[in-house]
Amino acid sequence: MANASELLDVLSEPTRRQIVERLAGAPSSVTELADGMTITRSAVSQHLQLLKSVGLVSDRREGTRRIYSVDPDALAILRSYFESFWQRSLQSFQRAAATTEETT
Repeated sequence: MANASELLDVLSEPTRRQIVERLAGAPSSVTELADGMTITRSAVSQHLQLLKSVGLVSDRREGTRRIYSVDPDALAILRSYFESFWQRSLQSFQRAAATTEETT
């Protein structure tokens, strides 16, 4: 499984973000994902392989198709990263507010 930095790097590309957002709504095949997108099924497959390589997406065989879904463990890594980022930001704000209060 990749770390938060690697996951964010992969998600920095808008098409991959769109794919992950669509998969968050429901597991889907490549064909279902490509519907309504401006890229080919082949391009969607390439993006899915990269997403899969870092652990953001997993797949399972269903007949002749592969069904892709978001991996909850990868989302947990991202959530933890952003929660930590948020807590550090709040602490920094609190220190700045306390310093401002002391000087007034």
